[in-house]
Amino acid sequence: MRSRRDRWIYGVCGGIARRYGWSSTAVRLVTVLLAIFIPGPNIVVILAYFLLAFLLPEAEDF
Repeated sequence: MRSRRDRWIYGVCGGIARRYGWSSTAVRLVTVLLAIFIPGPNIVVILAYFLLAFLLPEAEDF
């Protein structure tokens, strides 16, 4: 679920961090690093993020 409180754009990284008990800053950093350094088209990471933003429901309690 996407986070309602811990969000910058759509709350995807905040929701992933909360689900697994990780730091949301670390999840955001890894996401940005993957978008920069992944071999091939970097648009894949960006498209995956926005796909998750529209497929994952928004959390009601956090």
